[in-house]
Amino acid sequence: MEPIQSKAAQGRVADAPSGHWVYRILPRLTWPYAQLARWDRPIGWQLLLWPCWWSAALAASAYPRPADPLLTLLPAPWYLVLFLIGAVAMRGAGCTYNDLVDQDIDNQVERTRSRPLPAGKVTRRQAWAFLVIQALVGFAVLLQFNSFAVLLGIGSLAVVAIYPFMKRFTNWPQLVLGLAFSWGALMGWAVEFGDLDGPPVMLCIGSILWVIGYDTIYAHQDKEDDAIVGVRSTARLFGDNTKTWLVGFYGGALVCFAVAFAAAQAPVPALAGLVAAGAHMARQIAVLDIDDPDQCMLLFRSNNQVGWLIFLGLIGGALWVALKPLM
Repeated sequence: MEPIQSKAAQGRVADAPSGHWVYRILPRLTWPYAQLARWDRPIGWQLLLWPCWWSAALAASAYPRPADPLLTLLPAPWYLVLFLIGAVAMRGAGCTYNDLVDQDIDNQVERTRSRPLPAGKVTRRQAWAFLVIQALVGFAVLLQFNSFAVLLGIGSLAVVAIYPFMKRFTNWPQLVLGLAFSWGALMGWAVEFGDLDGPPVMLCIGSILWVIGYDTIYAHQDKEDDAIVGVRSTARLFGDNTKTWLVGFYGGALVCFAVAFAAAQAPVPALAGLVAAGAHMARQIAVLDIDDPDQCMLLFRSNNQVGWLIFLGLIGGALWVALKPLM
């Protein structure tokens, strides 16, 4: 078991699992860079990926006709792979940038002071160089898409750039994070059609509400330290009323998703994924204990399952359209 990293010793960051492949396989020299990119905590790129894959799947199965071949109703595997690579690269770049901006704050918060910059395991110059490398990988992925999608993707950088500063000025940094993490809901549609329409916009709004919900749960881990250092969040804003707010955010997200599906004429069976996702969200709210940091982390991570449920629902809807004439 790796020790928690500190200025005196190298190890894992506090919220990374012990025995992760990063610490079992990679040379110790590379650990700080893997930690900057959060390779030892994959939930971030997973949550960044889901709006991209939802949008790609929704665009592929939009406005279906009974005669459409199955392969035309499913998202192109190449696009899914590109979105995967892009999500890992850009989430890593965003987290590296966030750590550079928040180094002083991270040094005052119990959960984050073991990150490589406050622990002194990497210099700021090295972190900036690593950020540039990751951003170039993301840009190379972006260039594989049409010109409209390229410009749209570049537009997301403004949101990413301002996010780390929001916690200093507003109680709603989760709203800005929601926009950054939901940009992919526009990208999948843009890659397919070369423009935007009502369905991806509604999908994006729904995703923003979902992100605000799950990141509020996440932020409850640090609320005591945040109060001491002056970091703002929806967790601190909502306090004991968090569950009520989550009902609104998660419920609003599901309504927006359903409107997006209806506007795109997505096959009706796709709604089964939304129903299952709704049940999962309801369970999160029901069992949430905002004063249990470990549980908050587990519930936050469980939103990867929400991503799978919605995506598989869309895939199931496409399969239903293709197979129904054969029944």
